[in-house]
Amino acid sequence: MVGIKDVARQAGVSVGTVSNVINRPEMVAEGTRDRVQAAIERLGYVRSESARQLRAGRSRIISLLVLDMANPFFVDVASGAERAAREVDLGVMVCNSAQSVEEEAAYLALFAEHRVRGVLVTPADADGANLRNFRRHDIPFVFVDREVPSEEGCSVSVDDVEGGALAGRHLLAQGHRSLVYVSGPMQLPQCQDRRAGVLAALAEEGLPPEALLHIEAKRLDVASGRGAGARLLGMSPRPTAVFCANDLLALGVLQALFAAGVSVPGDVALVGYDDIEFAAAAAVPLTSVRQPAFRMGRTAAELLIEETGEEAEGHQHRRIVFRPELVVRDSSFVAKPNAVQARCR
Repeated sequence: MVGIKDVARQAGVSVGTVSNVINRPEMVAEGTRDRVQAAIERLGYVRSESARQLRAGRSRIISLLVLDMANPFFVDVASGAERAAREVDLGVMVCNSAQSVEEEAAYLALFAEHRVRGVLVTPADADGANLRNFRRHDIPFVFVDREVPSEEGCSVSVDDVEGGALAGRHLLAQGHRSLVYVSGPMQLPQCQDRRAGVLAALAEEGLPPEALLHIEAKRLDVASGRGAGARLLGMSPRPTAVFCANDLLALGVLQALFAAGVSVPGDVALVGYDDIEFAAAAAVPLTSVRQPAFRMGRTAAELLIEETGEEAEGHQHRRIVFRPELVVRDSSFVAKPNAVQARCR
């Protein structure tokens, strides 16, 4: 590899001068600076970030660890985080735990080994053991899509109980009284909270918890949604409304219902969660509870940058909770004359 000594030799200057051109160009005379830059371009020199980090004692890399990078929701979260990081000349390393506690632990160990500046994380480990172990490395982290007490760190999330309630109220308002909740693994707090929201909506209508059936999928993906749809088709009597813990599950359920000739929303109404781009583009546009994914990622990165910046001593941990929004589309809404009027008011 071409090193700084090679550049100095090519330009006929000292190593210190090359270093100044790279790090403090205003200190070098224009002619000398141009000569060094020409040598850098000619040789294809790229400075060693690891060496610079060793000297400076801090990294310019933020790590983002998410549950599933195949989920467009997390792609939008990553985009928001990257935008905030680039504004202060930082980079974002995105990693995927694949909803695995073991993968999460391995990545956290890698982050500690490389002494990253900080970590944005959507935990896969429900009891928090991985992050408790990670704390000893004194690397700041911010929870994304997970609300935690502020003494544990900063967090950015959405009120998932309210999100579940929005979905439940909507389906009940359409006249449904036989509901199914399709979740991912119930050790995930998001899945628990969204179910709690639907149960709260049922209670508001005087309906017992037993009015909500539950299908727990192993993963929050389309394939698991298809499996849940097959289980739904085997129920007798078949429920008339389904709320899924995310849009990927809902799209899988939709595929299973379509394949069986079941009409959506005529026979079964369907609501998802996240409002990813594919929700509106589905064969039957999907009603979904919207999370501001890009804004969540950006806000989480801003909190981490604040905590690791020049004025970190004045930083106080904060919990930021966004409000969800129900986006009604064809998958759950059967237009009737009076319903159309009510919807327009």
